Amino acid sequence: MIKEYQLRFDPETAAKPELLESYISQQKNIPMDEINHIEILKRSIDARQKDVIINLKVNVYIGEEYREEPISLPDYPHVGSEEEVIIVGMGPAGLFAALKLIELGKKPIILERGKDVKERIQDLKGINVKHIVNEDSNYCFGEGGAGTYSDGKLYTRSKKRGDVDRILRLLVGFGAVRDIMVDAHPHIGTNKLPPIIEKMRECILDHGGEIHFNTRVTDFIIEGDQMKGVKTLSGDIFKAGQVILATGHSARDIFELLHRKGVEIELKPLAIGVRIEHQQSLIDSIQYSCDVRSDYLPPSPYSIAKQVDDRGVYSFCMCPGGVIAPCATKPGEIVTNGWSSSRRARATANSGIVVELREEDFEPFAEHGSLAAMEFQKSIEQRAWEMGGKTQTAPAQRLVDFVDGKLSADLPNTSYAPGIKSVELSEVLPDFIHNALVLGFNKFDQSMKGYLTNEAVVHAPESRTSSPVRIPRDWKTFQHVRVKGLYPCGEGAGYAGGIISAAMDGEKCALACVERSD
Repeated sequence: MIKEYQLRFDPETAAKPELLESYISQQKNIPMDEINHIEILKRSIDARQKDVIINLKVNVYIGEEYREEPISLPDYPHVGSEEEVIIVGMGPAGLFAALKLIELGKKPIILERGKDVKERIQDLKGINVKHIVNEDSNYCFGEGGAGTYSDGKLYTRSKKRGDVDRILRLLVGFGAVRDIMVDAHPHIGTNKLPPIIEKMRECILDHGGEIHFNTRVTDFIIEGDQMKGVKTLSGDIFKAGQVILATGHSARDIFELLHRKGVEIELKPLAIGVRIEHQQSLIDSIQYSCDVRSDYLPPSPYSIAKQVDDRGVYSFCMCPGGVIAPCATKPGEIVTNGWSSSRRARATANSGIVVELREEDFEPFAEHGSLAAMEFQKSIEQRAWEMGGKTQTAPAQRLVDFVDGKLSADLPNTSYAPGIKSVELSEVLPDFIHNALVLGFNKFDQSMKGYLTNEAVVHAPESRTSSPVRIPRDWKTFQHVRVKGLYPCGEGAGYAGGIISAAMDGEKCALACVERSD
């Protein structure tokens, strides 16, 4: 028989199969020789009390043989001669839209402005070492999108568990470790994602799809209210009656193109702030209530949110054992983000700490209409670039100095490769954002004693938390509210907030394309 249990363990017991088996045998009165296997279904960490607890959901095979369920990919058909659907962008939304189209018998044609995952590496080195920003190939643009080289977190707040599980199973089918189906906050890691993305690409090509790298879309062909195709920077025209727009949250030229052509888009408030870096050992000691982290616990993340003057101030994209990365997509701007490798083994922890914004905050940029939030975002990034010395050197400040409004006499070492410059960040950030962060950090320290330390360094800005626009769509057909055949998709269109939710939205748009054509 198979019995399912919800159990709580100390970290060592949870980590060692022999201890886990002994515990279950004693607590559930099951003879040891009858336990053939313990399958872990779900795993989470509860660090709210002084003694850290591991929650496990398990299946215990009692006198019954265990066979690991094989995870296989769908039986994709060859679609080389089938109806074509254009996909603009090859991030999670675009990739999973393409795979779903193939599964449903349609041919995807992916147009990606950037390079493939291997070639992107040279451009990442360019921005980190030489401070050169390639507008088409960077941390945001290129095969796999922003997620490929910025951490690979797979956590989502989506309540549609079946859809989430499907995406996780597909990732495992393409080479991800099975643990992502078990952990409460799954994470692949920047070092593990590229080969998974490559296998997805190979699958798309092997089954008749097309992929065009270094192909930036610069215009949409619209006749009346019907999508007919797209034009590229090189002058090529790709014709199709259905276009999935999956460009990501940083494709400002696409937002400007839509605005210029009179295709409806809407201002969408976002959150902006800073990226802070602590020693991972400090975060471990705060979160795990210990002097030294146990070998049986992973580097600790944290998630914190406070209300300050009726605004949310909260952590965003927290990276344990991670690195701060330069994520500008155009010369003349500074953007920070973070990532971790699969082992999260770096000595530092970083997180975006951001302030919730409202529509009225963008009134100084009202002349830009629906692009007002984007222009507000740009103004901060350009100011940071100027204050940092007009390179990719980021303006920075020690944390206590930031709170006290004091220029830091020196700065600690940082994982941000292009380097940092001591600046009073009140000169970079709008007053209301700066003031909210100061109050927020003080409140954080009340909940996480020791967080407010001058050994932590604040980098500015963290500004690409989500898209500054929403491209409106009909929720029955997933098409744009006016332009038939245009499917706004994923994070760039304002309908996702990470790898998993973007992937799910890509599948939904693909399904909508097929339902319309059928």
